[in-house]
Amino acid sequence: MEKPDRFRSISPLDHRYWLANRDLFEALADHLDEQASVRYAVRVELALLIELLHRLPGCSCDEQLERDIRAAAARVTADAVAAEERVTEHNVRALVNVLQRELPASVRHLVHVGATSFDITDTATALRYRDALRNVIVPLLIRLERALIDLAEREADTAQVGRTHGQHASPVTFGLAMAEYVARLGKAIVRISGRAGDLRGKLSGAVGAYNATSLLVDDALELERAVLRRLDLKPSESSTQIVEPEYLLAALLEVGTAFGIMANLADDLRQLQRSEIDEVREPFGSRQVGSSTMPQKRNPWNCEHVKSLWKTFAPRVLTFYLDQVSEHQRDLTNSASARFVPEFVAGFAAAANRLLRVVEGLQVNRDRMSERLRDGTSDLVMAEAAYVLLAASGSADAHEQMRRLTLECEKRGVRLLDAARADQATWECLERAVQARFATTALDFFSHPERYVGQAAAKTRALAARYRGLMDGLERAPGRGDA
Repeated sequence: MEKPDRFRSISPLDHRYWLANRDLFEALADHLDEQASVRYAVRVELALLIELLHRLPGCSCDEQLERDIRAAAARVTADAVAAEERVTEHNVRALVNVLQRELPASVRHLVHVGATSFDITDTATALRYRDALRNVIVPLLIRLERALIDLAEREADTAQVGRTHGQHASPVTFGLAMAEYVARLGKAIVRISGRAGDLRGKLSGAVGAYNATSLLVDDALELERAVLRRLDLKPSESSTQIVEPEYLLAALLEVGTAFGIMANLADDLRQLQRSEIDEVREPFGSRQVGSSTMPQKRNPWNCEHVKSLWKTFAPRVLTFYLDQVSEHQRDLTNSASARFVPEFVAGFAAAANRLLRVVEGLQVNRDRMSERLRDGTSDLVMAEAAYVLLAASGSADAHEQMRRLTLECEKRGVRLLDAARADQATWECLERAVQARFATTALDFFSHPERYVGQAAAKTRALAARYRGLMDGLERAPGRGDA
């Protein structure tokens, strides 16, 4: 539901980026906003209440009572809890008080019995982030991954100048350049899904020793397992007042890793849009404006936006590490910082959504890529091939021989092919090596740098097939996969 006035909010996530990602942010809000926080906490309280009704002497819970309990719990609102918290100055006790008022009188006394606040809060947190990651983030990332797979396969044979250190390197294919991100992001998606499925809850009490629940039942650990089974969660292996922080930390770090991968891809695509390169272009609307003063500008602002979001949220990973430390059984130094974690997830989602639009609408200038391999002295990228062929033919100083030849090419502004042909001994050696290896002439081989791409196309198609299969598996069984 839209707020009365989005522009009265302080965070740009709540106005600017909400407007650009309305459906996505609304889906996240179902799990991560304050109403969701209350709703998930109520779910945990109900799981405990119903389990106690089934286990405690003199208590029972038939289907009708359970329906009545759930209907009453559905009436608990974030507004009511917030109003009560102004009285109690304690959020969980406020939730309990409001819930008790809504429930049938016969069961009110058992609400929250045996639990401490963070039995409820940490368990609800696990549920919220599990569902947000599984239901919103992972499906969004799978869409991005599939778009990358399609792009890589489509361009598997499109030859392109390779680049290392910002300099022209050996030829590659644009498909293989994109397959790198298929593999990197694909592994991250599998790990995020797995970490989401391993988030844990607890019902071990104020210090993790099951003091309170041991007063209620003979096997407090089984009670914990039973309550969490109702929520499809496993218990933290060794909780104190709080769940071991490493479960959520690991999930958030995997999201941070994927964020960095997306920023890297966005940066590569942004660089390829430079005027002097112009090998790809991100989508640009017919009424879109690139500059307020230069009408010709077509800025790669979507890719820049992705990297800018990463710059904004990547430093927050440090806070996740800081929240890993809690003194003794628990302190309260994460009480504020933990409330900002949903912003990290939302910022990540906004970046993924923007990058998805870039990849889906990316225009690949194949002619420009081909020209780049052929114009001027660009065939210098074949120096590696010449060196390897000469060395394989027995030349001990082949690398130095070709290094000197490339310097001469740069000095004189001539092609490597022409310089090599002018050196009779070198050319005759290359001619023999090429004919023996490829059954063609050296002139033909060195005239077509687009053919010197090794196993790029085959590797691209293999990676595309592998990660398409992994994404299929994740969609069939969320939380599973092996990268």
